[in-house]
Amino acid sequence: MAKVLKTMDGNEAAAYASYAFTEVAGVFPISPASAMGDNTEKWAAQKKKNLFGTSVKVIEMQSEAGAAGVVHGSLQAGSLTTTYTASQGLLLKIPNMYKMAGELLPSVIHIAARAIATHALSIFGDHQDVMSARATGYCMLASSSVQEVMDLAGIAHLSAIKGRVPFMHFFDGYRTSHEINKIEVIDYSVFDKLLDYDAVQRFRDAALNPESPVTRGGAQNDDIYFQGREAANKFYNAMPDIVNHYMEEISKVTKREYKPFMYYGDPKAADIIICMCSANETIKETIDFLRKTQNKKVGLLVVHLYRPFSTKYFMNVLPKTVKRICALDRTKEPGSLGEPLYLDIRNVFYKHTLQPTIIGGRYGLSSKDFTPAQVIAIFDNLASTSPKNGFTVGINDDVTFTSLELGPNIAVNSSEVTECLFYGLGADGTVGANKNSVKIIGDKTNLYAQAYFAYDSKKAGGFTRSHLRFSKETIRSAYYVTNPSFVACSKEIYLEQYEVIDGLKEGGTFLLNSIHSKEKIADALPSRVKRMLFDKKVKFYIINATKLARDIGLRNRTNTIMQAAFFKLANVIEYDQAKTYMKEYAKRTYSSKGDNIVEMNYKAIDEGEHGIVEVPIDSAWADYESGELIISSKYIGSNYVEDFAKIVNAAKGDTLPVSIFTDREDGT
Repeated sequence: MAKVLKTMDGNEAAAYASYAFTEVAGVFPISPASAMGDNTEKWAAQKKKNLFGTSVKVIEMQSEAGAAGVVHGSLQAGSLTTTYTASQGLLLKIPNMYKMAGELLPSVIHIAARAIATHALSIFGDHQDVMSARATGYCMLASSSVQEVMDLAGIAHLSAIKGRVPFMHFFDGYRTSHEINKIEVIDYSVFDKLLDYDAVQRFRDAALNPESPVTRGGAQNDDIYFQGREAANKFYNAMPDIVNHYMEEISKVTKREYKPFMYYGDPKAADIIICMCSANETIKETIDFLRKTQNKKVGLLVVHLYRPFSTKYFMNVLPKTVKRICALDRTKEPGSLGEPLYLDIRNVFYKHTLQPTIIGGRYGLSSKDFTPAQVIAIFDNLASTSPKNGFTVGINDDVTFTSLELGPNIAVNSSEVTECLFYGLGADGTVGANKNSVKIIGDKTNLYAQAYFAYDSKKAGGFTRSHLRFSKETIRSAYYVTNPSFVACSKEIYLEQYEVIDGLKEGGTFLLNSIHSKEKIADALPSRVKRMLFDKKVKFYIINATKLARDIGLRNRTNTIMQAAFFKLANVIEYDQAKTYMKEYAKRTYSSKGDNIVEMNYKAIDEGEHGIVEVPIDSAWADYESGELIISSKYIGSNYVEDFAKIVNAAKGDTLPVSIFTDREDGT
């Protein structure tokens, strides 16, 4: 069977795989999982067929608890049922989850794992939600990338149906759910061959039916409840082998190896990290770098099947040479002796013949970027004479002193990867245009493409950054672009507010949307920017996309013009080819809004090519002072404004230490 490659995000990959096995979907929208339900509903409206020859019946409720009730009731009625959720949405499903697991119903919940609202709300990703539900009796299957979401989502359904135990299939909210990547799509015929149709029929035969009534889920007293609870042990004991079987079968088809636990790195490693989800991709890249440049004997143990936790499959892949282990958790459990994965790993080695040093650490709460520099700091700590346990990484904890000291950012990916960074205004179309650009390059060429979008939680009107990568090889870098060869900025004022070109490579290209002419632009640029343009030998271009958009009739929608300028300057693919594809995608994107809007975007593509003006770098710019961004001092406010708000508004909140929250611990 020929490979089918398609550019999509993690939510679409999960929805695609789950649709094959789903007859009913009980949904309620919640960021960042909403798109899974949206895709399912769209395909159902298009009469897309599942493995049973029917379209999915999508039932949208008025709350997450209502959606959980739909799933529970639909399963008891004999329909294979799926839902999609995150964060507090998952917590509201927990009462039903205990019931569905206890009643051995093959439910699958696909989760874009997200932070829990504690001292503050956050819509961004970590594992606090799934870890809060780990006692429900649901099996837990973790995916590390968009490709793994495609491959493992089906395994969750296949295993739940065969083994009669429900699954949570989870992946990192935003970092994986919203990352766009070029992946191989699994044909439904593969799932069809693997599905145990006898198990499906047994499930249907056990459905509640007024024609053959039974009592199920009743009340039990102290004399028998305990025994009934233990009676289900055999289903959980069998599940690791069931999951491993389906992983082996999927591996045969895809040629991508899967096991409940996977090992990556030096086969004789002394120091290993144990982790789950998207951080694994960053760790793999860093391991390759450390082995190649420093001959480090380091490795990574990837957790896919977290519940039931199988010591057998864990030990099957663990290097016997290991001396030191660090378990990384993307969650926090206040008051515990450690976070969940760390405690599980400690338990695995209790009274085992292997007795490595085991430490744990926390990282990446609320989608805090997890970088190669952090991975190196973790390995350095692990190899030290007295490794810090219960550490944090990626922040400066100057209160309880848990944090690891970081070295400088370091490039560990291939030099063949082209990295681009776009600055835009929320709802100005920049993110949408970049999604189209990545899909054009991913779907229309042999190149691999990746896109990730960082924006304020209020989205519209906020500050957006689009992180794009292109390569001839699969792209694994699950972290921000910090050293791009191309930067585009849609608002000139951002040069005074943010570090727009600080990371731009020497000899890179900078495209600025500006109302100023070639002759006047120098007067509008901050001094530090002019100095950087000179020092970095930047190829500097301007375009008055604002005027062009208004003249065309697009008002403030500069996105299509900036997209055309990007393709003209970045040389990722031939421009004439890109122009044809841009117009194809413009028609696909805007046809529902009328032919006039499509024609305006066609014109915007043409104008984007011709409106570019190159600005020569003046040697006099070498005389300006360089240095860090100076945060606005025109208005002097309270301590909160000066020490906190201004820094966050300059997109430098990552630099704030824990001590800034002293006396604000309750979220005040």
